[in-house]
Amino acid sequence: MSFIDCYDVTMNPKIEKLIKQFAKLPRVGNRAARRIVLGLLQDKTGRIEKLIEALIDANENIHACPVCGVLTDKTSDRCEYCRDTSRANGMICVVRDLSDVWTLEKSGVFNGRYHILGGLLSGVSGITPDDLNLRNLSERIVDENINEIIFALPNTVEGKTTQQYIMSMINTDGIQFTELASGVPLGGDLDYIDDGTLSLAFGGRRTI
Repeated sequence: MSFIDCYDVTMNPKIEKLIKQFAKLPRVGNRAARRIVLGLLQDKTGRIEKLIEALIDANENIHACPVCGVLTDKTSDRCEYCRDTSRANGMICVVRDLSDVWTLEKSGVFNGRYHILGGLLSGVSGITPDDLNLRNLSERIVDENINEIIFALPNTVEGKTTQQYIMSMINTDGIQFTELASGVPLGGDLDYIDDGTLSLAFGGRRTI
């Protein structure tokens, strides 16, 4: 039974298809997807056309930075963080996704460079090391004279498993591995942590 069936309603197949597509987006539940679709279809201000235009523009002109994975304009070979020479301070912060980068940037607790994994290892979800952005991490450590890798991953089983795997795959000597202090609650994501707590957790990071 689909989530549409549980409401016991007859729905236009095109609307149902659209709702299902929105429901597949991260952190968008079935009810939220219905509200979004109904809001767009009933809007009379041209919002849906603007959304379509923005999606097409982003799809055609945005790509992942080949160095760190941050989404950036295709006109640049690297993102703004990788181009910024002031961030070449020997530190890389490993995060799950771009929203974590935005959270750290907003808090102002970090001024180095990032490496986005694009997910976390998970046996349940079938996510393996080949699914993560790990291909060039070891190269970056050498090329960018990295001396500290900071793990800002969720405090979950998947986050810790991913962290341990990355540490095991890096054989470069002289690298200090650190993680955020206990200010990050068990099961916590960076998105849900206030700036003060994040600042304390980042500033008090500990060696692994």
